[in-house]
Amino acid sequence: MSQLLPAARADVPNRAPASPVAPPEPAAAVAAGPGARTAVVGLGYVGLPTSLALVAGGARVTGVDISPDRLDDIRADRADLLDDDRERLRETLRATDPALRLTTAVAEIADADTVLICVPTPVDRHLAPDLTALRAACAAVVAHARPGQTIVLTSTSYVGTTRELLVAPLAARGLRVGQEVFVAFAPERVDPGNDRHRQELTPRVVGGTTPDCTARAAAALARITPLVHRLGSPEAAEMTKLLENTFRAVNIALANEFADLCRELHLDVTEVIDGADTKPYGFMAFQPGPGVGGHCIPCDPHYLLWQVRGQRREAPLIETAMRGIAARPRRVVDRIRELLAGAGRPLLGARVLLAGVTYKPGVADVRESPALEIIGELVRAGADVAFVDDLVDTVRTPDGQLLHRLADPADREWDLVVVHTRQAGLDEAWLSGQPMVLDATYRLAGLPRREVV
Repeated sequence: MSQLLPAARADVPNRAPASPVAPPEPAAAVAAGPGARTAVVGLGYVGLPTSLALVAGGARVTGVDISPDRLDDIRADRADLLDDDRERLRETLRATDPALRLTTAVAEIADADTVLICVPTPVDRHLAPDLTALRAACAAVVAHARPGQTIVLTSTSYVGTTRELLVAPLAARGLRVGQEVFVAFAPERVDPGNDRHRQELTPRVVGGTTPDCTARAAAALARITPLVHRLGSPEAAEMTKLLENTFRAVNIALANEFADLCRELHLDVTEVIDGADTKPYGFMAFQPGPGVGGHCIPCDPHYLLWQVRGQRREAPLIETAMRGIAARPRRVVDRIRELLAGAGRPLLGARVLLAGVTYKPGVADVRESPALEIIGELVRAGADVAFVDDLVDTVRTPDGQLLHRLADPADREWDLVVVHTRQAGLDEAWLSGQPMVLDATYRLAGLPRREVV
């Protein structure tokens, strides 16, 4: 079962044709419609921009986060946001009667008509799901749920999470799901730092426990997104999100493998990928790099693998791709060692600079960044390691060492510079004067003395 709500955008490619667009509703009707009073639980990289998009759609939002420090950062304009969202936040907080309220009081969830749960779902050191934050958030929502509410889980997790953490506990409280409360799963689709994929331009999928649950959740989401694709169950929506990010993981692993093959064959992998990308069908370009970071690719496929192993089944393609992704930072270190050895320099005592340490350009986020593992491996090998990145002041290595950003890398001489993340402020003219540059981004083809992973 799938349906499309109207208002599809012409600038969203490869989607079903748009239904006729309904005329704009009067402002009063919008303000009073589904999701007019919304609580967003978790104000991280998903919850905060989602809250701002809801406000722009006419909702009054209560943003709930258990971290006072996070709320202080938001109020002080220290949250990492797109420029447009940052201006939205400033305008909202300056208002006499702000449409976004920030609180640590989870009991205020009860005042909302719609509740969106947007908390992180990482993996632990054994690559098993770490549901600490999600369990706590769902338990709080269940404890304060009331008849008439629509509860939408957006955090990526394994298939069955919505029923396990929301539907069953609500039923245990005596609330009839689908009749008194309405529960759905609608995975987030936030691309940090990318204003081409803003939430207002990005379709969403939603699967409810009942058709009425799906309809209510879709109506609430329609405040912030041009198109809502309805699925027949929370499980289908959960699996959709796992497919999206596993697809990316597998293709990134393939791009990295092609990069290695192209280097062995003395070919430029970027030229090869750009050539393949001219095909208008059947190909989607993925770029090689030093590894993957952030909240999604290094974590989400492991939720699926964990569940598959629990059923004594295998997913060999996914498992191989995730092993390749996990090994990529060590491959970068091996390449550094090879290049230094070729120049007659051991890694022990070598002066190595990492240019850029965030997991992607333009985002002040080092979660799961390959740079952390690369730095840790270099430090353990005895290298003299430093980093520069306009978006990051300090990084902590896996063994606990704290490194501070260099103010000016030109003050020192380097045996090798690793371009890990191509930030906007990267001085390519300075790079051109370095004795050796390892371009882990594969995008600096014009540099002299450039090598690739």
